[in-house]
Amino acid sequence: MPRRIVDLSVTLTNNMPAHKFFPRPVILPQFTHDEMETWGNGTPEDPLGGCTTFISMMDHVGTHVDAFVHVKRGGASIDQMPLDMFMGKSVCLDLRHIPDLGDIDTKDLEAAEKKAGVKIDGHIVLICTGLHKRHFPTDKVVWSNPGITAEATHWLADRSRVHGVEGPSTDKPSHNLFPNHRVCRDRGITHYEWLCNLEELLGKGEFEFSGLPLRIGNGSGSPVRAVAFLD
Repeated sequence: MPRRIVDLSVTLTNNMPAHKFFPRPVILPQFTHDEMETWGNGTPEDPLGGCTTFISMMDHVGTHVDAFVHVKRGGASIDQMPLDMFMGKSVCLDLRHIPDLGDIDTKDLEAAEKKAGVKIDGHIVLICTGLHKRHFPTDKVVWSNPGITAEATHWLADRSRVHGVEGPSTDKPSHNLFPNHRVCRDRGITHYEWLCNLEELLGKGEFEFSGLPLRIGNGSGSPVRAVAFLD
C-alpha cells in the first residue's frame, strides 16, 4: 500500500501575512499567455505562449526553516547546513490546549510525548497548536501564536534534531524576549515555522518528514515544501 503524503506547507500568495518584523511578499503575474503569444515563438499555426510569475520575498515568509546564521553571528548559512538535518523520523505533539499567546513549557511537552506514544530520541518534533486553523489567513495569526519557553527549548535540544511550529514564530509576539530563538542559537539547533495541517499527524506515532530548503547562497533561511509520509 503506498504511503500517504500530507502537505504541511502554506500556499505562498501575494501580500500574505508575515512576521511582525518582516515585509509581506509580492507574488504577481509577470508575463501572461496573451503577451507571450505576441513574441513570435512557435509557428503561425501553433503559436507558443506561456506565463511567468514575479516573486519578491524574504527567506522567512510562509513555511520556512531558519539557518544558524539567522540568530548567530558567524553561524552557518542555509546552503552550508547538511541536508540530513531537514529529513528523517518525526513525531507530532498535540498542544492544542495551549491558548493564543500561551506558553509551551516542559511539562506540556512531556505530557504530549506520552500521549503520542513515541519516545523522542533524535526525532524532528512538530508541535500542533491549532493556530493555523483558528486564524489563517486573517492578520490575527501574526499576533496570536504561543511561544516555546527557554526551558522547553532546552528539553527539545536534549532529545530532538529540529522542531517546527504553526504560525510565524516559535516565540510569541507579545514581547521581544525570543527565548526559543536564543536557546536555539546557544544549543546549535534550528526550527521550522509556519507549518500547517499538523492535525492530520496527531495519533499517527512515528512518521517520516521532509522539508528541504532552497540552496540560497548566504541565506539566513529558506522557504520549504514540508511534507509528512504516513504508512
